[in-house]
Amino acid sequence: MTRILHLSDPHLSRGGGPDADGVDATASLDLILHAVRHVPGIDLVLVTGDIADDGTPEACEAVRDRVGRFAAQRDVPHVYTTGNHDTRGAFAAVFGTGHLDAGGRDVGVMGTGVGHERAAVSHVGGPRVVTLDSLVPGETHGELSDAQLSWLRELLAETAEAGTVVALHHPPVAPAVSPLLPTVNLRDAERLGRVIAGTDVQTVLCGHFHLQLSALWHGIPVWVTPGIITRIDLSAPPGLERAVKGAGATVVELGGPYSPMFHTIHARDPEAGRQVYLVDAMSGEDVDRE
Repeated sequence: MTRILHLSDPHLSRGGGPDADGVDATASLDLILHAVRHVPGIDLVLVTGDIADDGTPEACEAVRDRVGRFAAQRDVPHVYTTGNHDTRGAFAAVFGTGHLDAGGRDVGVMGTGVGHERAAVSHVGGPRVVTLDSLVPGETHGELSDAQLSWLRELLAETAEAGTVVALHHPPVAPAVSPLLPTVNLRDAERLGRVIAGTDVQTVLCGHFHLQLSALWHGIPVWVTPGIITRIDLSAPPGLERAVKGAGATVVELGGPYSPMFHTIHARDPEAGRQVYLVDAMSGEDVDRE
């Protein structure tokens, strides 16, 4: 059995400290890593994007140092994808392919023909892990290029002994639980669905939505892990989006009798649940900060 610690959306910035909403992203990342320190049997740490809120190498390095230290203590690899807040240049400079071993060495293989996009693959002693780059510079939604999908199709034509995990920032599903989420997800997601349907892909792991969500898509389980910097609270009044404090993570179990299984863990934050913002879901305009 393989156990993946799935993190997403740390949103660190150069210099650290609380942001305009009063949230200390560095402290949130430290809290969730502390919360999962006793979870046994972790084989891989995966971070699905929005690593650097400001897109800087310094913020990427801060995440790599913290997650890398956690992974090194357990002698396990750590793998990263881009998110819409990231920049490919900073990501490439700090993470390379995004697939690092326990010692921080780049062990990934870049996707054939994908150019500057950060799509890569590695084998970590368990499943084949494929990271896709859904970043659209300057936009909140995600897209996958023809080159990435062609490479993925060729890759999946050969079955991996322990199956495949596909990881990307933008979820391919469009849940109706929020008026905002269906506008910021992966565009033209059916193109990806047609590539992975009927293959050895065991699960698709995503972030971006800042909430935990599962779906069965083209017969494959999709999991969206909670955000680290904030959590979206779906109890907000209609048309509004509320974010609250409280970092979360997921332990993904593959290969067991009920595979895949997803266990959500929340940091023990004394401020968990405190409202960070309440905005109009479509305009983004502030409604209430009380």
